[in-house]
Amino acid sequence: MLYFLIPVYNEVDNLELLAKNLINFKYDDEKHFVFVDDCSTDNSVEDIKKHFAGFPLEVITKKENGGPGDSFNKGFEWILSQKPKSKDRIVTLEADNTSDIGILKTMLTISNLDYDLVLASVYAQGGGFVNTSLFRKVLSIIANLFIRNVLDIKVLTMSSFYRVYSPKVLKDIKEKYTTIIEEKGFISMVEVVFKSIKVNAKIIEVPMKLNSDNRVGKSKMKIFSTGISYLKFLLKKK
Repeated sequence: MLYFLIPVYNEVDNLELLAKNLINFKYDDEKHFVFVDDCSTDNSVEDIKKHFAGFPLEVITKKENGGPGDSFNKGFEWILSQKPKSKDRIVTLEADNTSDIGILKTMLTISNLDYDLVLASVYAQGGGFVNTSLFRKVLSIIANLFIRNVLDIKVLTMSSFYRVYSPKVLKDIKEKYTTIIEEKGFISMVEVVFKSIKVNAKIIEVPMKLNSDNRVGKSKMKIFSTGISYLKFLLKKK
């Protein structure tokens, strides 16, 4: 089974293309789509059900907006409740089409070589940004470099949603920490990498070109609040 776990918040303009890309993605395993809606005020939930009709689908709705970390945690918990097999894989990605589906087969092939976590990386050799503002590029580079040095982590890309997880690493994190993800915001992606390292997960990165032109609308990340959450996380871990 190949689980796709996707957090959603007001992505109605991106869902049709997302559905087309994921449904047309050819892979041997059966696909199960898991969406976690973070109290969207548009028709995201209705459009998810429309575009993914006829496919295995779980739409988790929340009573209050809790951020992407909360969405991922709820999605991971639901997937683990389905008792996934060791060979199953969980793909997490953005709903805004900035995740390059063209590299997913490579990510899955590498994951099946006994890697617990495969990261799509704009910083790995061959990766990079396409049509992304200089400000966001510089901010991303500084944030990732700062985190790696403070926490002494060798992983290049800490914040991307686009990843392939084995069920084992999620089970190991849950066993060690009880809660897979505690952080609510975008810092949650750093938290998962940090915890994966602590449970001795085998981690590898695959180069990806992040193309902002594929997204309709603006990024949901609030730069100032995200920066503050990064600092708080680092202070707790040091």
